[in-house]
Amino acid sequence: MSDCSKASYWEELPCGIYSMRMKNIGKDGTCVKDGWIVEVNTHEWTDSSLNKLIKWERKLTVPNIDNSSVDGGNHHLSQNVVSSGESEENNKNGVRKIDLLSDSSLCSASCITQSAHKVLVALRDSVMLRTKMNTLFQGGSSKFGDEELAPIAVLFSGGLDSMILAALLDQCIDPKWTIDLLNVSFDGQLAPDRISAIAGLRELQRISPLRRWCLVEIDTALTDLKGESEHVMSLIHPSNTYMDLNIGIALWLAAGGDGWVDGSACLMQDGSRHMYKSRSRVLIVGSGADEQCAGYGRHRTKYRLGGWNALDEEMRLDVQRIWKRNMGRDDRCISDHGKEARFPFLDENVIKTLLEIPLWEIAKLDEPVGCKAAGPTRSCSSAKASNPVWVKNSKGVEPQELWE
Repeated sequence: MSDCSKASYWEELPCGIYSMRMKNIGKDGTCVKDGWIVEVNTHEWTDSSLNKLIKWERKLTVPNIDNSSVDGGNHHLSQNVVSSGESEENNKNGVRKIDLLSDSSLCSASCITQSAHKVLVALRDSVMLRTKMNTLFQGGSSKFGDEELAPIAVLFSGGLDSMILAALLDQCIDPKWTIDLLNVSFDGQLAPDRISAIAGLRELQRISPLRRWCLVEIDTALTDLKGESEHVMSLIHPSNTYMDLNIGIALWLAAGGDGWVDGSACLMQDGSRHMYKSRSRVLIVGSGADEQCAGYGRHRTKYRLGGWNALDEEMRLDVQRIWKRNMGRDDRCISDHGKEARFPFLDENVIKTLLEIPLWEIAKLDEPVGCKAAGPTRSCSSAKASNPVWVKNSKGVEPQELWE
């Protein structure tokens, strides 16, 4: 329904297996409107590991003398770290069978923490799983030049989360394909996310110069989106706050893929600025990173007021309600354009890996205010960037605070 006021009966459902029993089926096969649902049942997960993930319980929350040095130092990257699930079939559909962590373009840092190493491996497997089965564009690949093929895109703010996902995606798909970096701005080139996205583009070009990176600049003003806002409101329902609307519009515009490309910045033969429409059908999204890595400002507040246990409870609440606050809303806004969202940070193994890391290593809350607290995420980023190219982003983070 386009009129949200008439759709108040809709509600978000948590992930699960449901069944319902109906009655009053008419002779023509249609359901009688009143009382046609008799019973709705929710079935328990049969996989015990999924039940553990839903509880979201961390083994080590509060540091003490005995466990404060669990990750006692840096961990040099192995030259032979390959997912056990990889095989020659990865070469099908344009997937590169490579050793991610031994690739010199990825590991510009000589060493990273052991925790970050584990997260990086889990994330790499997660991105690979969500891309290696993609057969989009194969049937019609002969119609276009290779330089036009971009079957997978990244929702790209230029921040840590999207940078890591873009760099990992580069390691997972054939180099003949372009990767679209979709960046939405309501304030043109002056928006902090646009500034950091341009800087992120330069860094990705440096670490992977053979890849064609296409930064798609999607510009608009909220005041010009009255009709679109009404449509997005119907998509985000039952969410109805201004924040939900702003996020929903940004996702909806990004999924639409209509924007501009600076040919000079993207190192194209045609160096002019021109209109561009992304034809990517799969969008890589960083949802779940902030919830699991203490990336919100209120996480620092919880820690300051209640210590590690209060922070852990707040993060658990965030993860356990992400389905209600984010996932349904985001999926509907993206799929409205016929696109599919992929969420590598919400992979079961990534969640499990992050829960195995002590909380004080996840949340580096001794860092300056304004700096994202995600310890392993920041350490992962240092494996990709040796130079502090970052300018201030929307959180006011200085270059040395992001890449170190």
